[in-house]
Amino acid sequence: MTETARTRRLKLPGGISLRVERRALLVGALLAAVALALAVLLIGTGDFPIAPWDVVQTLLGNGTPAHDFIVNDLRLPRVLVALLVGAALGMAGSVFQSVSRNPLGSPDLLGFGYGSAVGALVVIILFQGGATEVAVGALLGGLLTGAAVYLLAYKRGIQGYRLVLVGIGASAMLIAAIQYLLTKAQVVDATRAMVWLTGSLAGRDWAQVWPLLALCAVLFPLILGQGRALRMMEMGDDAAYALGVPVERTRLLLMLAATLLTTAASAAAGPISFVALAAPQLARRLTRSPGGNLLTAALMGAVLLLASDWASQRAFGADQLPVGVVTGLVGGVYLLWLLVTERKAGRI
Repeated sequence: MTETARTRRLKLPGGISLRVERRALLVGALLAAVALALAVLLIGTGDFPIAPWDVVQTLLGNGTPAHDFIVNDLRLPRVLVALLVGAALGMAGSVFQSVSRNPLGSPDLLGFGYGSAVGALVVIILFQGGATEVAVGALLGGLLTGAAVYLLAYKRGIQGYRLVLVGIGASAMLIAAIQYLLTKAQVVDATRAMVWLTGSLAGRDWAQVWPLLALCAVLFPLILGQGRALRMMEMGDDAAYALGVPVERTRLLLMLAATLLTTAASAAAGPISFVALAAPQLARRLTRSPGGNLLTAALMGAVLLLASDWASQRAFGADQLPVGVVTGLVGGVYLLWLLVTERKAGRI
């Protein structure tokens, strides 16, 4: 198939043109449709089930007062948090895997989620902070971890294998810190900490939606704007330099943006595991396209988290099984499959 048959050029305002691959465009459209369908199903799922058509009517402002309260006040914020957290983790995972040029270069394995967990647990256990303080602690913990991993892995630039090794070492140390904090906690604080550590969407409201939405609205365009440079960096630093990409500056900017997305997602819903690892790889396999597949990875992350939350509610009832348990189970199986595949290919 020729390049013109596989790609199309989109003309944007201001004389800007964008070339996209048709298969990637089709996959992205299908994933967006699946995400919307899952969102409608998830809004209708719960102790008081609502038919999908009634959910749509209520979202359009034509529902009954009871449906309006259940849909718009109780369930819609939770679904929006799931969608935004999944998309943020998917895009962040795509950035880290592209920067490290390693499918294992995920925020899950680099320790950023554990850094957020340590920050949150310090606030919960040592200061008995509320939900807002816990979110701030998680954000600061993740950012400090990201900065430490970057500085420790930096040696005349960032090498992918070094970044992954430093991240794994940081994860081990942070897990030890989490265990130590739990041993020092009172029973009530330890219970609250364990619920947060599992990763859950229960009780999420508009207070979590708006900050996460604002951050995604800023960082998504920033990362997408660096997509061409990121694709060149996957060919190696020397090739990217030769093509005019300021490699270290671009890498630092992308890693900072991806770290912010990861920590903000953890602050909103706890450390949801394996979405950032699996979403970029699944997106790449569906599009059969090189590069980060940033937008497709974000859509895939949203689909994975929405589907996991819907499955947990359908199988066990509302809020009986945290979504982090489901993503951990599915992600663990996926990680084993990925390791076997990479070993057979001789890459590990």
